[in-house]
Amino acid sequence: MTTTIEPFLRALVASGGSDLHCKVGSPPRVRVHGHLRRLQSPELVPEDTEQMVAEVLRADLVEEFRRTNEADFAYSLPGLGRFRVNAFRSRGSAGLVFRHVSVGATPLSELGLPPVLASLAMEPRGLVLVTGPTGSGKTTTLSGMVDHINSTKEVHIVTVEDPIEVLHADKLSMVNQREVRVDTEDFVSAMRAAMRQDPDVILVGEMRDHETVKAGLAAAETGHFVLSTLHTTDAAETIHRVIDFFPPHEQKQVRLALAASLRGVICQRLVPRADGTGRCVVMEIAVNTGRIADAIADPAKTSTIPQLVAEGTYYGMQTFDQHLVALVREGVVTLADAMAASSAPHDLTVELRRLGMVA
Repeated sequence: MTTTIEPFLRALVASGGSDLHCKVGSPPRVRVHGHLRRLQSPELVPEDTEQMVAEVLRADLVEEFRRTNEADFAYSLPGLGRFRVNAFRSRGSAGLVFRHVSVGATPLSELGLPPVLASLAMEPRGLVLVTGPTGSGKTTTLSGMVDHINSTKEVHIVTVEDPIEVLHADKLSMVNQREVRVDTEDFVSAMRAAMRQDPDVILVGEMRDHETVKAGLAAAETGHFVLSTLHTTDAAETIHRVIDFFPPHEQKQVRLALAASLRGVICQRLVPRADGTGRCVVMEIAVNTGRIADAIADPAKTSTIPQLVAEGTYYGMQTFDQHLVALVREGVVTLADAMAASSAPHDLTVELRRLGMVA
């Protein structure tokens, strides 16, 4: 008899985990506070994972999975929750990874994030990018910002996601959430259509290619407020990545457009809490002041962005290391974990020594 997915999803939710991994030859594992833990279950066999894929895969994706050996989609289990799913093949066998996602957004005030995020969310127009590696909490931050807009402004919010992860009910705003391959063909088509839907705010789940970035920049330049994500590590790399999406002959114009339309870059990582109760978010925040805009527009000055961020505390800016120093001082994270997460461990050590926090 083959195994169904439901008991393992229930174990994921009960453990407070973020992800469930199902792979042939291994018992299912859940990620809790960043660590993969085995469930008390026999090793999965090929029939088990094939049954799981058949159980959760949408009918319209069966042919895509057969042809490409991978598929991304959302799956809901009544009474349990909603999950983002990636089905794939590894050495010929089916495998799945489930990410447990929220039904509703967690308000910014409850996330304990810097106040400047609420200020950025209230921008009337322009572009805000939330960046970081997979599993760093970008979706949580973005959904909190959308919820803040939804709760405080009478505007039209259009989201384009692949798949939809957090469901937003209308509050003061009207929210239309569109899922790629379910409600629209792709990000670019949805962005093109969004411009005819009278949006005030556009959330693009991820800027994956030149066309999506171009459409997002164009929307920000024409008076819309655009939120999106990138898989970059810090503010300077984010600027470079956006520019590198374009061919060399377009990059000068892109720099000028980005300098004019960018409102902020929020980069984040998750670091274990010192008390062992989970992980906390560490953020680098760049706000597009005049000096930052000059550094974006002029290739010769782009390398100064980290220094400008470090000097911009008045505007709510901070580097990763500045945030780590504060967390170590408050006892939220250990010195060892701060060093592991730091962009420049040597510089962090020097700063902590200057403050008398290390010998």
